Amino acid sequence: MKSASLFVAFLILVLGSRNVDLTCTSRRCLAEMLIARNMLSMPQDENCSLLIYVPFIEYQTLSVNTRTLRLNSRLRAMIKWTDPQLAWDTSEYPYDAVMLPVDKIWTPMLQVTNGISTSMEHDSNDLLVYSNGTVDHKVHINAEINCEVNLFNYPFAGDECPVAIETLSNGDCITSLVLDQVRSIDGSTGDWQTNYAYLKKKREDRNFIAVGLKISWSSPLMTLLLPTILIVLADFVSFALPLDGGGRNGFKVTLVLSFVMFLNLLNSQLPGDGECSPIIRIHFCVCLVLLVLSMLVSMVLTRLAHDGSLIFFHLLKQPAPQSSEDIEEKDEEELKADIHIAQLDGPEDVQMLRKVVKFLQGLEDKQSQKERNHMFADKLDKIFFLFYLVFGIIYLVIMFGIMAAYRCTVDHFNFWY
Repeated sequence: MKSASLFVAFLILVLGSRNVDLTCTSRRCLAEMLIARNMLSMPQDENCSLLIYVPFIEYQTLSVNTRTLRLNSRLRAMIKWTDPQLAWDTSEYPYDAVMLPVDKIWTPMLQVTNGISTSMEHDSNDLLVYSNGTVDHKVHINAEINCEVNLFNYPFAGDECPVAIETLSNGDCITSLVLDQVRSIDGSTGDWQTNYAYLKKKREDRNFIAVGLKISWSSPLMTLLLPTILIVLADFVSFALPLDGGGRNGFKVTLVLSFVMFLNLLNSQLPGDGECSPIIRIHFCVCLVLLVLSMLVSMVLTRLAHDGSLIFFHLLKQPAPQSSEDIEEKDEEELKADIHIAQLDGPEDVQMLRKVVKFLQGLEDKQSQKERNHMFADKLDKIFFLFYLVFGIIYLVIMFGIMAAYRCTVDHFNFWY
């Protein structure tokens, strides 16, 4: 009996020790062992350097603020690095990989160098550690980038903005990035289109994503350029209105006020003066000058056609000139009085006929003078219209040619020194 009890005790001891061994070699035991190493600082070799491999970056343009020239981007990156202190012997722990909490070991910090604000967040609460100490992890970065987009050719603007990526390094202990490939997703962001996203190098240790941006010209063309063309075209056609009556002048004033409204709309959308200020500002200024000049010339010619003079005022000592209607009424009253007296006093046919002829001759002279004034003003109006039309067509051709062909250069890498 004694030997049997000893044998049972031996079996229990052997089986218990086997259970303990199995428990200590489980994934949970391996994870707890790695966590217990407390590897919260950067892995350091003899050169105090670490190579971080980024096999894939997913780039997305969230928005482009045309007013402030800010580019909001989102990057999702897969990163790999090797920490020898996290390696284990597979003969002791027969597992190729284990999941560890992301806050229990050191992870590299990625940032956008030319970003005004950058925030990096972990894609999950766990990361994957392999038996050789290699760590796989995913992060996403939100960055607001100050990119002076070249808007000289607005609304046909397009530019390439760099998104510089680097890791934080302290003193002599550095981390180096090795980027492999990048892919752009969801290229449409409002009025802007992301055409491409390529990995490039400014220097061996300076990596950036070259993001090609191009504005969708249909919206600004319909809301800004097309109204200016139509308003100037309406101003051209307004020369068909007669000079008399003031209808043309009122129409031109309405066009000027309408154009000022579009000018305010332009100022609310485009940024201020910069290295490559939008040439559409000059276009709006020239169009406004043309409209105001056309309005002023029309007013002056209206005065010339009516009075035959460009003198807008008289000296105070001089009596106020009588209008042509008042002079005609006075002459008619004098003629009627003469006729009435002639009927009362006797026959004075010769004298009365002379006055009648003089009165009719005066009316004819005044009418002839009005016609000459009107013809002279109309001739000047046609000359100005031809000059206005030719200059307007030449200007529009040159302006749109510059918008479509000329390229202004902007230094996007002045943040690196």
